[in-house]
Amino acid sequence: MARTVARVIVDALQELGVEHVFGVVGDALNPLTEAIRTTEGVDWVGCRHEEVAAFAAGARAQLSGTLGVCMGTVGPGSVHLLNGLYDAAKSRAPVLAICGQVPLAEIGSDYFQEVDNDLLFRDVAIHRATVTSPDQMPRALETAVRAAVTRGGVAVLTVPGDLGDQEVPEDRPTRFALDRAVTRPDDASLARAAELLNAASRVTLLVGQGAREARAEVLETAELLAAPMVLTLKAKEGFEDTDNPYQVGQTGLIGNPAAAHALESGDALLMLGTDFPYREFYPSEVKVVQVDTREEHLGRRTPVDIGLAGDVGATLRALLPLLTAATDRDHLDDARSRFTRWTEGQRKLADPAHEHRAVGKLRAALDNPEHAIRPEALAAAVDACADDDAVFLSDTGMATVWLSRFVSMRGQRRLLGSYNLGSMANAMPQAIGAQLWAPGRQVVAFCGDGGLSMLLGDLMTIKTYQLPVKLVVFDNRRLGMVKLEQEQVGLPEFGTELDNPDFAAVATALGITGIRLTDPDDLEETVRRALATPGPVLLDVLTNPEEISVPPKPTLAQGWGFTVAKAKEMLPGRSSNH
Repeated sequence: MARTVARVIVDALQELGVEHVFGVVGDALNPLTEAIRTTEGVDWVGCRHEEVAAFAAGARAQLSGTLGVCMGTVGPGSVHLLNGLYDAAKSRAPVLAICGQVPLAEIGSDYFQEVDNDLLFRDVAIHRATVTSPDQMPRALETAVRAAVTRGGVAVLTVPGDLGDQEVPEDRPTRFALDRAVTRPDDASLARAAELLNAASRVTLLVGQGAREARAEVLETAELLAAPMVLTLKAKEGFEDTDNPYQVGQTGLIGNPAAAHALESGDALLMLGTDFPYREFYPSEVKVVQVDTREEHLGRRTPVDIGLAGDVGATLRALLPLLTAATDRDHLDDARSRFTRWTEGQRKLADPAHEHRAVGKLRAALDNPEHAIRPEALAAAVDACADDDAVFLSDTGMATVWLSRFVSMRGQRRLLGSYNLGSMANAMPQAIGAQLWAPGRQVVAFCGDGGLSMLLGDLMTIKTYQLPVKLVVFDNRRLGMVKLEQEQVGLPEFGTELDNPDFAAVATALGITGIRLTDPDDLEETVRRALATPGPVLLDVLTNPEEISVPPKPTLAQGWGFTVAKAKEMLPGRSSNH
């Protein structure tokens, strides 16, 4: 008996090992959701908003390295997928979005809820197609999946509502050729790169997510060249641990002075698997070698002398025999010494007892007179209490700043956030996908109060599926990053204050364990209790709204801007936020 279009799609998802499909049901998806209902091993995860479904699917894809799947029904249901799909696209996560559409005969007639999906998803998807005949199956599905997996990105397959139940005339098993080539540069290019690096006396590594699978080769390179290793945020996972004696933390706005100095004081920069976008943080007047799988990435952030297109691991395995061991380790030793001093200073700032010492009292008088919980202390407490294989998610903004500086990726910890798109409201939806990917692991989401409240309704998804996610809310009653951005250019805070509810009480009303924390003296005990409580938990922590994250290289202009902003905020006149 011939299978229907919907059955062909869902059977193929089962064969691909897809265990969860995230979405919101709708009439155009009825044939597909019915096929899921009757298929063993493929579960429907009903979300309250399609954006959450797309974020969850993208998170699962990034953590597993396999295909994530989400669905949106006709018109608005598909439109709602967009932001989560953009995050997947910017993260190069393999995600298949299956979208509903109006009946075939009505396409192009401005029918109720009709949206041109092929046009709508043109920018976000590397592949998009509308199935207009059962004869296109399973070829149309194979093409979409192959594009998403082999090219790393979003594929959108639109299925009109009256097509899913139609039988496929020439049914056959699906075939997915999903192997990806592992390449390295030619010998001549490797020889030129080795010559440049061997001639340098102070090489610094800038390591990104693309080098994660080549950890051994990267560490060997750092040892051979006596090179300090500066990390991007996404390289915390894989390289930030006690077994890496070369790393000196991160660069960028959330970086540290030791990493900034390691970059500026070098005479050669070796970039490995990174497309770090902030050009102002790259060193000037140094020789640059960049290794990246994508040729179009070579030299697009900073000028490079030699660009090596290829897999980081394969490239380093071919390059290492050509390199000469460094005899002077001063560059590495100096960077590590600076990094150690900085981390010790940060540890003191994160200690709640610091507020009771002379320097801490002076600081508190200036920026925390109410003695609210400091966000860095909260992050450090979670770091100390969380499992060594915990999965961490963070909302874009100050929650990511505190995680980046005070949570270490030791053991088998994983890290995920909207670190390319920079969307708000990503952590809680991504935690849904993460927990379903790893039901036996601790999943901890660092949520901003602004981000959490954007998609608050999907707390019910966590409750419905009894996902033991731990949501840590940095409740500073502010859009904190925007406030900081305003003040550092001399603008008074405006439009950033949030009239928050008691998030713990909201969680409790929804059937989730809610805990509200206001006393710094109870910090570690309460964090430990929240993480140990079975089932989903929301920990609402009232943090200091005036906390400042000092950049690695603060400028005079930033300092002056902050001073001007604070003066304006204290002047009488129209309220800055209302």
